[in-house]
Amino acid sequence: MFDLENKDLEDRISEIYHHYYLDVYKFLICYSGNQNDAEDLTQEVFIRVLNNLSNLSRVTYLKPWIFSIAKHVAVDHYRKKRFITIFSEGFFKQIVSANKEPDELIEQNEMKRCVHAAISKLKPKFRAVVILRGINEFSTKETSEILQCSESKVKVDYHRALKELKKKLNIDVKEVIENAN
Repeated sequence: MFDLENKDLEDRISEIYHHYYLDVYKFLICYSGNQNDAEDLTQEVFIRVLNNLSNLSRVTYLKPWIFSIAKHVAVDHYRKKRFITIFSEGFFKQIVSANKEPDELIEQNEMKRCVHAAISKLKPKFRAVVILRGINEFSTKETSEILQCSESKVKVDYHRALKELKKKLNIDVKEVIENAN
């Protein structure tokens, strides 16, 4: 049986998990490109959150702290699987819109595949900033806290990453982000 303090802690842990699970999972699926890996990595993130609850009192903003952990988990995973293709085609074949004609869907899926392939070939720091800022739509401040760097570095890296993607894909920057989602 739990005492009141432990029950409150259990409720808080459950609340944190349910509030941030989907966002963390989406970030990790974009980073890893693999649904199974993203599930495992998401579980690892929340295990680390649980193991670091004693540090929670020093945390100013919970969301950036959790995403900082997620970024470190993803980087650790990426280092282990450095030479494996990051975005598999199978994941993107699942993204379908019922409102489009078959030829439009094929073109859209091909564009998504190209964008994600280009994102996967970016340097890890550029990839992380594009996923956080462009796909997950984090603010510059939140992204800087997650990546543990200055806001100006986030802006510069994001600009350079989009420029590199534009050059690789030969399309407009707005199209890069639209086709990454």
